Amino acid sequence: MTIVQKYLCIFVAIFLEKSIMLGKFKTFKPYYKSTMVLAGPVVISQLGHTLVHTADSVIVGHFAGTIPLAAVSLVHAVFMIVMVIGLGIAYGITPLIAQENGRDNKKECAVLLSNSFWLNIIAGLLLFCLVYFGSMLAIDHLNQDPAVVKEAKPYLLILSLSMLPLMVFSTFKQFAEGLGFTKQAMNVTIWGNVLNIILAIVFVKGMFGISPMGVKGVGYSTLIDRVLMMSVMMTYVLRSQKFRGYIQYFKVTLIDRERLLKILRIGAPVAMQYVFEIGAFAGASLLAGTISATAQASHQVAIQLAAMTYMMASGIAAAATIKVGNSYGNRNLFRLERFAITSYQLVLIFMVITASLFALLNNYLPYIFTSDHAVVVIAAQLLIIAGLFQLFDGTQVVGLGVLRGMGDVNIPTIITFIAYWIIGLPSGYLMGIVFNWGIKGIWYGLTLGLLTSSLLLYLRFQLVIKKKKIQFEQSMFK
Repeated sequence: MTIVQKYLCIFVAIFLEKSIMLGKFKTFKPYYKSTMVLAGPVVISQLGHTLVHTADSVIVGHFAGTIPLAAVSLVHAVFMIVMVIGLGIAYGITPLIAQENGRDNKKECAVLLSNSFWLNIIAGLLLFCLVYFGSMLAIDHLNQDPAVVKEAKPYLLILSLSMLPLMVFSTFKQFAEGLGFTKQAMNVTIWGNVLNIILAIVFVKGMFGISPMGVKGVGYSTLIDRVLMMSVMMTYVLRSQKFRGYIQYFKVTLIDRERLLKILRIGAPVAMQYVFEIGAFAGASLLAGTISATAQASHQVAIQLAAMTYMMASGIAAAATIKVGNSYGNRNLFRLERFAITSYQLVLIFMVITASLFALLNNYLPYIFTSDHAVVVIAAQLLIIAGLFQLFDGTQVVGLGVLRGMGDVNIPTIITFIAYWIIGLPSGYLMGIVFNWGIKGIWYGLTLGLLTSSLLLYLRFQLVIKKKKIQFEQSMFK
């Protein structure tokens, strides 16, 4: 038995033991239903961020070619790190809103929204500067194909302009989701993605009298899409009757240092969790680029498919954060634990299905992105590996979501750093570059990092829930 198989058996044994202790399907049925009702729209909304980049890859791969597709991979590797910092900071309000809503404190929810609004605007401007002054210079020193870098630079600059509208959109999206209103962001995301795809095809291919723009075209379509999504989501939250009980207390001048720090204490560690994970995958893309443009394009194809299933799992994790945060706010640890285990079970079921699809359709799915046979062959091999790490990827993101709901973000941040940057990426470099296993070796390393993160986060949840039970019991006797 290999070490990977041993770790997998340990994880499954611990999970099944806990599931059996907590009861059978009928006991969990109300929690399944409640979680899925909330998670469904969040899944689609979360998936929207990835679909924007997936659509970019598909359109560029078919209408522009392999070098531009590799340029998209390079830009996403750089830009995704910056973007997830912003999304992590914006996410800091969600568990706080869920907890305050559990206490029926509408005024505090409004004050948190005001502070989150300004925090995210500042973050959006700083992140734009980071891309413009930092990444645009660094991209020349990443040992990438010069032809790929030339295509990548204009695209990266245009994407950086979309950071500010994305951050404002996320402010109101995370506020609404923290209150349990998830369908609205889903609808905005769906229509935004439809518009993005249409505009990307028109701009990249060149239609209706517009000259073909190549990679720059998908940048412009994404920028327009995010500006419109920001406008619609902000208008909806501020004017809808559903939020009137909260928005009546909302004023943009309600800025408080304590609240800003409160949001940042959660948002900053969440941002770092995203950075450590996405950064590891971005590092893998850069390593792939040192092998060949074909390997990098293949990595982009496989990682985009894996990213879609990850975002679906991330939606379940977001629902777990809301349900766990609400339960934590009204001090109902029994309900909290049920929602946590339910989320683990749902994501495992979902990831087993997607892993099976990757294994069965690995030779066909890459054609969605490209017709280059060399890219398709390598990407098909990577999808077999992706089928394995789906299980670990899903459970680790749910583990993070559950712990965020309880306000536990610092130790999970350390866990993600160890899993991806001490274990995952170095082992990928060792197997892929030093041992010359190629891109598959890099992906084996990523799988090992995900497994480590998944196991440690589940054990952390067990430890935290025991401590909270003791604390709540002690407070009842005071």
